[in-house]
Amino acid sequence: MRPTPTTLPDDVPDQASTTTEATARRADTEPTSAPSGRFLAKATLLTTGLSMAGMLLGLVRDQFLARFFGASGETDALLVAWILPELVAAVLVDGGMVIVLIPVFSVALARRARGALAPDPVRELIASTLPWLGLAFAAVAAVFIAGAPLLVSVLAPGLPDPSLAVDCTRITATCVLTFGLLGYCSAALQAHRSYLAPATISLVSNSAIVATMVALAGHWGVRSAALGVALGGCLALTVLALTLRRRIAVGPRQPASADAGEGGRSLTLTLVATVLLFALCRHSQVFVERHFGSALPAGAVSHLNYAQKVGQYPMVLALTLAVVTYPLLTQAVAQGDMRRARDRIERDLVLVSCIALLGAAAIVACAPQMVHLLFQRGAFTAEDTEATAAILRAYTLGMLGHTLVGALVRSYFSAGRATWYPVGAMAAGMVATAVIAAWAVGPWGACGIAAANAVGITLSALLLLSGLGRRSVAVRVRRVVTELAKPVGAAVGAAGAGFVCAQSFSSPPAALAAGCLGVTAVYLLLVWALDAAGARSLARSAFLTIRRSLTRKQKHGH
Repeated sequence: MRPTPTTLPDDVPDQASTTTEATARRADTEPTSAPSGRFLAKATLLTTGLSMAGMLLGLVRDQFLARFFGASGETDALLVAWILPELVAAVLVDGGMVIVLIPVFSVALARRARGALAPDPVRELIASTLPWLGLAFAAVAAVFIAGAPLLVSVLAPGLPDPSLAVDCTRITATCVLTFGLLGYCSAALQAHRSYLAPATISLVSNSAIVATMVALAGHWGVRSAALGVALGGCLALTVLALTLRRRIAVGPRQPASADAGEGGRSLTLTLVATVLLFALCRHSQVFVERHFGSALPAGAVSHLNYAQKVGQYPMVLALTLAVVTYPLLTQAVAQGDMRRARDRIERDLVLVSCIALLGAAAIVACAPQMVHLLFQRGAFTAEDTEATAAILRAYTLGMLGHTLVGALVRSYFSAGRATWYPVGAMAAGMVATAVIAAWAVGPWGACGIAAANAVGITLSALLLLSGLGRRSVAVRVRRVVTELAKPVGAAVGAAGAGFVCAQSFSSPPAALAAGCLGVTAVYLLLVWALDAAGARSLARSAFLTIRRSLTRKQKHGH
């Protein structure tokens, strides 16, 4: 049996003997066995830590944007152009390419592990898919560059001066090619259980945006932020491409065995279409928001953007667990171990919901204080803070829905087969968002648009959850719903307690600290009392692990 890797899932070789190093590299190159809990913990911590660093730098990016340009018609024009890189990142980096390609790479790795080495299935897969995908990405990028005026007129017909948005859109359109290739490299690396380089995408991209704004904001205005998006994509792609090249270069070169002729799972156009259409429908809610927001007074689109950026952080952090476990899920399905796949899905759905709901409770309790500390400086005024905080609370009503959609879609495509049900579920949510936003934008403005987003994504999540047992791995849906009700109840109680704590202080920093402490304390207490996500057994295991570690250190000291 192949040994399970226990080192950090990065590209730094182990400083052990030659035999141990070769074994560890083979285990990493051919990741088909079930990993240990220690490996999962380290991989999750690594991915979460780098993702948090990237998100914090994203906040710095938004703070610079608010400081230099505030919430104005100029930032509205930039954010209309920013729809394109956000869409491409959601479709090709965070969702589509990873969801499509990891199951296909998992099958290739399983074939390699069974002895299919001439030709190497992994290299053969890359050679047969990467060239035509790259050409497709380049062609779409060229179309967006040429059609930028038409795109801006469709996305934001209410902009008073669309020329600035057209310029920014043409600059950011290059990300179609770079982000598409980023998604491909990220999927290949994650299938090999290499998480370090993919987790740095946000960190590298945001670093480039911040640096470009600082250097060129005085001369180029908001166009400097658009240029930063283009440069960030190129820089991140360089990092991932070099990492993947090293990873593939150490592949096996032994003769083929008797079962080398077994066919692998192909990357079909239907599979690509279903996943990309799902991701497009999911991100189309942003189109709805920007479309209706462009007709509101200047700054409304910017308020929606700032609120959305803050509101998505708990969801992104929660889904880092799904990022780590998705290759394990696809490998279990590829090996026919459906019970392990079912348990993986059920456990992940509850865990990611618990993490996201803690953040949602903190946002509901302390939204004004958060926005004040993050953005209220320079051109960003107290009125902007009030408007953004109200929108942020409305967005948070859909936090659980966004998190569940991100986790559930991986379950539907874990077998690497096309299915149209997720596209239909997401399209239903998009239609609901558009209809409700059209009705609510009049009386409630931007808050009505955010509430429509929450309703639409929650509808999609319910549809995906109800169809999971019949159209994907046979998950026990009723059991999942029962377990999800526990953290939801805990989040409601914690949000109320945190709000009371925050209102006791007039200083925003003190109110935020008190509110977050109150939310955390009450949430953890309720999660323990309800035993949500097996909290009691998890805490007991963590305590025993820490105690064993301390005991081992004491014995070593003697």
